[in-house]
Amino acid sequence: MAQLDVQKKLEILADAAKYDASCASSGTAKRSSAGKSSGIGSTEGMGICHAYAPDGRCISLLKILLTNSCIFDCHYCINRKSSNVRRARFTAKEVVDLTLAFYKRNYIEGLFLSSGIIHTSNYTMEQLVEVARSLREDHGFRGYIHLKTIPDADPELVAAAGRHADRVSINVELPTVPGLARLAPEKSIDQIEGAMGDMKLSILDARDAKKHFKSAPRYAPAGQSTQMIVGADSATDGDIVNRASNLYDRFGMRRVYYSAFSPIPDASAVLPLKRPPLMREHRLYQSDWLMRFYGFAPKEVVAATDDGMLPLDIDPKLAWALKFRESFPVDVNRAPREMLWRVPGLGTKAVKAILQIRRHRKLRLDDLARLTVSVAKIRPFIVAADWRPMFLTDAADLRARLTPPAKQMELFAA
Repeated sequence: MAQLDVQKKLEILADAAKYDASCASSGTAKRSSAGKSSGIGSTEGMGICHAYAPDGRCISLLKILLTNSCIFDCHYCINRKSSNVRRARFTAKEVVDLTLAFYKRNYIEGLFLSSGIIHTSNYTMEQLVEVARSLREDHGFRGYIHLKTIPDADPELVAAAGRHADRVSINVELPTVPGLARLAPEKSIDQIEGAMGDMKLSILDARDAKKHFKSAPRYAPAGQSTQMIVGADSATDGDIVNRASNLYDRFGMRRVYYSAFSPIPDASAVLPLKRPPLMREHRLYQSDWLMRFYGFAPKEVVAATDDGMLPLDIDPKLAWALKFRESFPVDVNRAPREMLWRVPGLGTKAVKAILQIRRHRKLRLDDLARLTVSVAKIRPFIVAADWRPMFLTDAADLRARLTPPAKQMELFAA
């Protein structure tokens, strides 16, 4: 490998990291060096930010690979060993120095570090852990660190990642076992799930210890996450929804991320020639939200699909409401929170406001118009003090009425 300077390495390895979607920084413990005699950084500051975490904070992370060289040959991966891409590799010290330099210049809040597999899984995991250890122990770095761990590495090395990182993630890669066996034959679902299970137990043990001993060290306070590639195999949206629910239930995942498959140069013949619509990825995130925040069971989300696929032209909650119209209309002045959550167009904040307002007076349609983006979307599904949908809920053309019209985007729009 030709010698590259750090700037050229950064160009290559930051670009190579763009396919990893699981880099939000929400949910970690509050930590700051303000007023202390040593240490640097904070998990609370804003910095110069470019993305939003699920809790609403604007965040930015230095998102890079330690190396894009890899001994594995996963068909869907741009960095597989048979891929014809330019390779680069950071040393652990170079990553540490870059992170500190970017943080001191107020460019970032923390580090998201992943890697291809070099030499062995254990060797690579040692290098990843060394970056986090050095930042924490040698430099007193109190900012955010997210480490991608390697499931077939020694469990002690994976455990060490949790002692230094705020969040760890182990990618499940593909939604189905046959898909993983076909497209990533060198990876094992048993190893992946075994590592996830060990990490869950370590996180729970640390939380229990913290309840009894104030001096107990934090362990991956932002939990663990994972990512699935969408559209590289034949898995339906229903398969993906059920798999995500299983991961949340069994391993206590904080987030399951979805990444639409992107065709790569010199691709394997077993891969599709076209990427799936990006809207498919968006609909899966919406379905994920329904299960996590709106009380929908996985089977209810799957019931909203057409032959296993979520509609692209309408959101999953509306798709469910149109299929189960017998559940509507819902009286906004009487219905429990759980039923209000199921009304298309009503979010959790709007429902909270409805519950507060109706303690003092009855809500009218105008009140709801001030709480939602589109009152037209909710009218067929609700009853208010001055509104009843009559036959609108059962109208044969209701879906057509509520489907947003396709718009031609302007090529040179500001």
